[in-house]
Amino acid sequence: MSAKSFPRFSLITLGLILALIPLLSHATTPPHSSNQKTSPFGFLNHLQGCHKGDKVKGIHELKTQANDDDFDELLESAVKTYQQNYHLKATGTLDAETVSKMMMPRCGVADIINGTNSMQSGKKNNHHRKGSFHAVSHYSFFQNAPKWPTSKYHLTYSSFDGTGGTIAHAFVRTDGRFHYDADEPWSVGATPGAYDLETVALHEIGHLLGLGHSSVQGAIMESVISQGVTKGLHADDIAGIKALYNV
Repeated sequence: MSAKSFPRFSLITLGLILALIPLLSHATTPPHSSNQKTSPFGFLNHLQGCHKGDKVKGIHELKTQANDDDFDELLESAVKTYQQNYHLKATGTLDAETVSKMMMPRCGVADIINGTNSMQSGKKNNHHRKGSFHAVSHYSFFQNAPKWPTSKYHLTYSSFDGTGGTIAHAFVRTDGRFHYDADEPWSVGATPGAYDLETVALHEIGHLLGLGHSSVQGAIMESVISQGVTKGLHADDIAGIKALYNV
């Protein structure tokens, strides 16, 4: 694909986004000013301050391979990885800042897929060869597509879990589908207390095109999003698409 084809590619992507909005507008819900539901990530509040060696009820909810409540070395390592991904101090402890970030609403596509951590891909390979091109890994196509169950009752970040928590997720590459969580408050534009449909669509289309999550703050491919904001493409997102499609 030539560099001249990129503007056309961008218009096609924009067209897809604009086409989605009218179809979904009937499902747009107003912000909820009362009767706020508890976040599905609320259990993390109880775990704030936990560190390696602790045994606290609820720790098992952070684990995918075990059902015990021991804060072991593997969990400490996972917490450190999370902290590095989100530019936090890598203490391995569930401190207040880490718990606050973990509780933010987010995309259901995992940050680490099939052992590949796309979030720490900003560091280029130290072994350079003359003339070689080093694309960071969140510019790389997923090797295997995540598979979502047909039921709304999934596990971990792949779930739709009511208000807050996971707000959308995407299949990748050739599948072409992404899902919004209908329990969330949605709007078109920056509306207090609601998520912008277009911003979330742009993020999920990034996954459909092959992008993973980015650790670059401000990028549309950040995994977390706040209510009442809109976002567009960041230089990092554009560089990722150019690297993927050789434009």
